[in-house]
Amino acid sequence: VATLATDRALLLLGVPGTAKSWVSEHLAAAIMGDSTLIVQCTAGTDENQIRYGWNYAQLLAKGPSQDALVPTPLYRAMQDGKLCRLEELTRMGSDVQDTLITVLSEKMMPIPELNTSIYAQRGFNIIATANNRDKGVNELSSALKRRFNVVVLPLPEDMAEEVAIVSKRVGEMAGGLDLPVPKNVGEEIARVLTIFRELRSGATADGKVTLKTPSGSLSTASIGAVRADDGKSMKRTAAL
Repeated sequence: VATLATDRALLLLGVPGTAKSWVSEHLAAAIMGDSTLIVQCTAGTDENQIRYGWNYAQLLAKGPSQDALVPTPLYRAMQDGKLCRLEELTRMGSDVQDTLITVLSEKMMPIPELNTSIYAQRGFNIIATANNRDKGVNELSSALKRRFNVVVLPLPEDMAEEVAIVSKRVGEMAGGLDLPVPKNVGEEIARVLTIFRELRSGATADGKVTLKTPSGSLSTASIGAVRADDGKSMKRTAAL
């Protein structure tokens, strides 16, 4: 929140499943009352999806004009002085990422086709999320990274805290899906958590056996998904 009160943008960094998107959404909603100005970045994201696009029917009929311009969520956030969310920033190419440098440093976006620029209104800022472990990500350039305050969201270090998080999430998912809750659900969660933590660390809890570390993140969110899938299987079995 302190970062967003300044001119610096916020980058939430962490492995998949550390609630980056959840934090981003709730920050935007709490500060601006609007968390819908969002760009989901992918390997196919191009500059037109970040800056602005064109209505080609209008463009062919009248040439470049304000009516033919199609604003992106980032454009609208600058125009209205709101927060724009960029999800999975490192999934788009480095050349596309760098189109944000001018926006972040000068709070303006040039529109050369109209020989003009749009200047950000007071209140505009960016909340971005990025994975630091997932495959298929592109490193941020040093110039772009300097324009963000980076907050790393870690995995829970304490076993009891992680069990509490997973239990709460599994309870919410089970309630919404009308799933049976096993009597020993706490023990099962602790058992799966122990396996996940051992795989993440590359060794058993007693340190006697070395394990191969998986390529996936095995985050707390993944454990919740495992428990939910298990509950769905139980429900299907009961129906049969």
